Amino acid sequence: MAHRWTNDLTYTDVTPKAAYLNRRQILAGTVGLGAIGLAGAASAQGELEPNTLEEITSYNNFYEFGTGKGDPAKNAGALVTSPWSIKVDGLVDNPGEYALADLLDGLTVEDRLYRFRCVEAWSMVIPWNGIELADILNKVGVQSGAKYVAFETVVQPENMIGVQRRVLDFPYVEGLRLDEAMHPLTILATGIYGEPIANQNGAPIRLVVPWKYGFKSIKSIVRITLTDEEPPISWNKANPREYGFYSNVNPNVDHPRWSQASERKIGGGLFADRQDTLMFNGYEKEVASLYEGMDLREFF
Repeated sequence: MAHRWTNDLTYTDVTPKAAYLNRRQILAGTVGLGAIGLAGAASAQGELEPNTLEEITSYNNFYEFGTGKGDPAKNAGALVTSPWSIKVDGLVDNPGEYALADLLDGLTVEDRLYRFRCVEAWSMVIPWNGIELADILNKVGVQSGAKYVAFETVVQPENMIGVQRRVLDFPYVEGLRLDEAMHPLTILATGIYGEPIANQNGAPIRLVVPWKYGFKSIKSIVRITLTDEEPPISWNKANPREYGFYSNVNPNVDHPRWSQASERKIGGGLFADRQDTLMFNGYEKEVASLYEGMDLREFF
């Protein structure tokens, strides 16, 4: 498999920055799914009237800082992001507690223009800045027995009122199969639109897996574990009927409470025409071989 990836998107496809930052306000009234790891989805075009700064920063989901849409803007500033370290353990040659700068040292930050598809059936195109996860895993040395990569987000109870309320079983956890993690499309993002990721969006580093629903892209990562067993993931633990381990974008497998056959593009206005959802969010050519022979309805 070629390690580097070439893109079929251009900057004309990018969701306007105001629309990305304010996507939750645009979608007020739709079904909710919040917590660390929640992210946006697939391609979007068109222009929107820029929102005010207050609108852009005051409507978000981040359950660790409260369940109200305005809570993250009020409370996420309390998140301490510096200094930041990531524990790397499990089946690796060089386990340890790495300062973020040391873990990323010598690795190439790339611009990645990705479709980004939310399980709530809305979509965007996002310009990320990040490093291929494979580069980081190769740096720490993956042992031969490793089959999965598990991720864990930060918990700062003194700064996170939502953690105290136990809306989910914190810390938020996620996982990928090793071949998914090593795929060239999978990155750890440190920026959006050439700027550092804001606290409420997963600062200082988050996972981005563009062919999967957005909640797989865990935010504010503090631990990466290589393991030989499928790791638990937060939304599957909370509701296994609705959220599977793989959570690949699939127009043929509906969420139990809504269809995944189409999506609404953010940037086209509240009443914009829906577009067909693409298999694997448009990355079928790149990733379908990972799931050859699998029943994607059973392993959803």
